[in-house]
Amino acid sequence: MKIALVDSGLGLLAAAAAVRRLRPDADLVLSTDPDGMPWGRTPDHVADHAVAAAEAAAAYRPDALIVACNTASVHALPALRARLEPDLPVIGTVPAIKPAAAGGGPVAIWATPATTGSPYQRGLISDFAAGIEVTEVPCPGLADAVEHADEAAIEKAIAAAAALTPADVRAVVMGCTHYELVEELIREALQQPDLPPLALHGSAGAVAAQALRRINERPAPSATAEGSLTVLLSGQEAALPETALTFAEGRLLAAVSPAQ
Repeated sequence: MKIALVDSGLGLLAAAAAVRRLRPDADLVLSTDPDGMPWGRTPDHVADHAVAAAEAAAAYRPDALIVACNTASVHALPALRARLEPDLPVIGTVPAIKPAAAGGGPVAIWATPATTGSPYQRGLISDFAAGIEVTEVPCPGLADAVEHADEAAIEKAIAAAAALTPADVRAVVMGCTHYELVEELIREALQQPDLPPLALHGSAGAVAAQALRRINERPAPSATAEGSLTVLLSGQEAALPETALTFAEGRLLAAVSPAQ
């Protein structure tokens, strides 16, 4: 079994690690696009670069392709499905607003400035969090800081977003896949000592499970075989970037499989 993942950069690490935990025997293809970053310039730019990264991964004949990027899922999913399905199932990433709202709120959604307040995000709130107190929190610079593993910039961006987050929030949706790589830092910045543990909701686990369902596979954590890891940087095979090893998810991928 082979699963491909597409993102502009390191945001795909969380979903890739989730797949690895569910199926240690799965071969993974990670297709990123450092030459085309950032993907958020225009919708057409996002779609063009996401399709190029997906087609590079599709050449390795995966059984499913995960679009491990919220922005690409918004702007490129129809084009990707039109191009690749039904031969290759394409799984998009949606912010985990529904499970976060199930606890009754209040809820905060941390997202990029472009996504915060967008019709797309407002539609998800309307569909899945009607009647719940929801605060949309823009996080300028956080995704870029994570991409470059810039610890000082990460701390600064998290602190700025935390200052905009109401103290009584009990659940936080991480509306950008990059944010899941610094989940514990976000938790530390938001957790109030006199309140119950804060719930953080990412998409990686659900997306990984959905990919397995689409190809009629099941989790097999007891598998002894180690799947391979192929890394594509703007279509060219390369090693896993050193910045990826800053994060636990990157170290997990590097530890169990030799990077190509």
